[in-house]
Amino acid sequence: MDNTIYATLSRQSGLMGQMQMVANNIANANTTGFRAEGMLFSEFIRRTGADEPSLSMAAARVRVTDLAQGALAMTGGRFDLAIQGDGFFLVAAPDGERLTRAGAFTPDAEGNLVTMQGWPVLDAGGAPLFVPTGAGQVAIAPDGTISADGQPVGQVGIVLPADPLAMTRFDGVGFRSDAGWEPAPDARILQGFLEESNVDPVLEVARMIEVQRAYEMGQTFLEREDERIRNVIQTLSR
Repeated sequence: MDNTIYATLSRQSGLMGQMQMVANNIANANTTGFRAEGMLFSEFIRRTGADEPSLSMAAARVRVTDLAQGALAMTGGRFDLAIQGDGFFLVAAPDGERLTRAGAFTPDAEGNLVTMQGWPVLDAGGAPLFVPTGAGQVAIAPDGTISADGQPVGQVGIVLPADPLAMTRFDGVGFRSDAGWEPAPDARILQGFLEESNVDPVLEVARMIEVQRAYEMGQTFLEREDERIRNVIQTLSR
């Protein structure tokens, strides 16, 4: 196969991955706490021979998460929490502790504060948070301190990943930070608010059109190359 075809196929594969990523961003434009993703293309260059031109191939394996603040929407729910500034909530997923910006929490039957998936919400030390059942007034201060009927019962943990570039997406709104995390002293919690997705739908649709056109151009090139090779083979076989 011609080197130009190899190079184009590698580019097409990267564009397909980027199209899927953009589509996922658009699908989650209304998902609470969702963070948009971007893709970085890298170039692999290798010499093919002493007197031959080098071979350049594209790769799209690096996904970058946009950590920009999303809009804050008032809900009035006493267990709906939003973070203003940098930081993440700390939650206990079935296979380990995870970070998230989705703050739609609720107490379970035992009074443990949990996520929509039923995962416990943790304090900065990694302990589950508990809200006494039957508490009449529950207030959550900007520093995360939870008070039930005027008595402190815990503090919501807000943390920062030790290496933001090393975070990997666990699910739609959750992240794994294998490098660990540290407290986020400057973050503030707003009770009765939720953070919306930071996806810009108009920008994402424009990106989708751009990627689609680039993919179609590559597909046209491959079809013309295939036709050219077929013509050469037919001419030589006569």
